[in-house]
Amino acid sequence: MHRVLDRAHRILFASLSLLGLRGQGRVLHWYFDWWHRRPDPWGLAVDDYEQAKYATTLRQLPRRRYRRILDVGCSEGTFTHRLAAAFPHAEVTGVDISERALARARTPVPGRTPVPGRTPAPRFARLNILTAPPEDRFDLVFCAELLYYLGRHRHLRRACAHLTRAVAPGGLLVLVHPWPESRRFCTYFEAVAGFRRVAEHVEPGCARPFAVSVYEAPAADRGEEPRTAGPGPAAGREA
Repeated sequence: MHRVLDRAHRILFASLSLLGLRGQGRVLHWYFDWWHRRPDPWGLAVDDYEQAKYATTLRQLPRRRYRRILDVGCSEGTFTHRLAAAFPHAEVTGVDISERALARARTPVPGRTPVPGRTPAPRFARLNILTAPPEDRFDLVFCAELLYYLGRHRHLRRACAHLTRAVAPGGLLVLVHPWPESRRFCTYFEAVAGFRRVAEHVEPGCARPFAVSVYEAPAADRGEEPRTAGPGPAAGREA
């Protein structure tokens, strides 16, 4: 059933991509604002599958000190806040196309315990990854369950260019999408000069198999050493 629904989902959004970049952007903005007419429409904060996927994603990260982190397609910020707890000394930003989702992401959640020593709370901003890249560059960029909304080859290639531009030299880009469809998305990033896959984990045994693929951007200077000081979440805390 999951495969049938996923296929119907892809056909729908592939059709929407025929509208062109601006037309598709307007429809996606409306679509996600409509979905977020009620809080947490996909149950990202409570669903066991989503929680396991978040934990699996964090376990794939190389142990580094990440100073600036970006979550693209953050929705209401469930994973973004989890990143802020896992990396209390990093500046964490979430971006999404839906203003309604972002308003909820910025709203304090009862019961969410502040992290001692935490830098300022995550920042949230509106962004359509199809039409513009993020303004800044980040040590760690996440893109999860987003690329299948973009449809056409031209649009995926454009989003790939915007995402890779957001990764600082030597930084990491993490893709999380359904398996085996994720392999198709990964080919766009593997074609980018200098980007290389440093880790990939496939979770095949769940109701909706997924893959976590980690890519490293080329360093600015061939002689530059990767930033590897400090623990990642495997050696520290996960929210």
